[in-house]
Amino acid sequence: MLAKFTKHWAILLPPFAWIVYYGKSAGFAGGYDLLMAAALIAVVLAAVHHAEVIAHRVGEPAGTLVLAIAITVIEVALIVSLMLTGGSDTHTLARDTVFAAIMIILTGIIGLCLLAGGVRYKEQHFGRHGTSAALVTLTAISVLTLILPNYTTSIPGPVYNLSQLIFVAVVSLVLYGTFIMVQTVRHRSYFLPDDMINEDQPVSEKPSVQTTLISLLLLLVCLLAVVLLAKKLAPVIEEQVVAMGAPESVVGVIVALVILLPEGLAAYRAAKKNHLQISLNLALGSALASIGLTIPAVAIVSLMTDMTISLGIDTKSTVLLVLSLFTVALAFTTGRTTIMQGVVLLVLFAVYLFTTIVP
Repeated sequence: MLAKFTKHWAILLPPFAWIVYYGKSAGFAGGYDLLMAAALIAVVLAAVHHAEVIAHRVGEPAGTLVLAIAITVIEVALIVSLMLTGGSDTHTLARDTVFAAIMIILTGIIGLCLLAGGVRYKEQHFGRHGTSAALVTLTAISVLTLILPNYTTSIPGPVYNLSQLIFVAVVSLVLYGTFIMVQTVRHRSYFLPDDMINEDQPVSEKPSVQTTLISLLLLLVCLLAVVLLAKKLAPVIEEQVVAMGAPESVVGVIVALVILLPEGLAAYRAAKKNHLQISLNLALGSALASIGLTIPAVAIVSLMTDMTISLGIDTKSTVLLVLSLFTVALAFTTGRTTIMQGVVLLVLFAVYLFTTIVP
């Protein structure tokens, strides 16, 4: 059973990535950066495979939550650790990471999925109710955490005072928790592809509990390796960015792109199989998990360290965020998509990247 659902390469690649990581930590040089990049790509592929095994076992939509929540928890742990070690110099880290993740998911990952599905199938369908619930929740949390801090008056923006930060953190948890309950319990059918709603469909063989637990363990090992390798590669990337004369914020975008690779690849593969609903569950769920879990964690750090956390984004970023949310909402009003929506979102993604490099 294990061999049927878990490939040998997916078992061997996580230890290989950790060997490479500790080799770099031990001080080995000479082309090691390229080896780390190769190990990073390899472990991303392994992570996607193990996530698909787990999703096959637990079913949808719970299966899509596994990868999204797992990588978001590790991402939050990385952000918090960097904030605790970096002190006040990292007061914008959470904001920059969350904003980059939302923009990459909304315009880059979803745009690529819509384009790939549209090219292959001309038109794809999805459930409007589930997507609408995700977008409503994402819009509310995004505005409350990234835009509203610029306009509160208790203290000058772009920050919340302590009571405001705690309140927004609680609100974020309430909204995200309610969405998870709606997605997995009360309105589960809203997030299921049509062929999974039809009970007459034959039930395919599922991985055993043992296989699923092994894949879960290997998934966590893979995701932790992804984050740690990305952290190791960050100084190398920063050197290249500075050499090109680009803003330092580009480093955060590149690191966010690397961390989101497993989710993006899983969503892309689902779209290529004509499972657009699964792609949207994964992408929008990842965006919600990223912001819904990061802000409360940042609030706890602020309470522990008395660090002032900047959350409000600048005017240019606000325009891009609102435009992206509005465009995605319009693209999903009919319950069907073509390459047109994909191209529009990818153009917005290109604009976001370009204006980050050339502000």
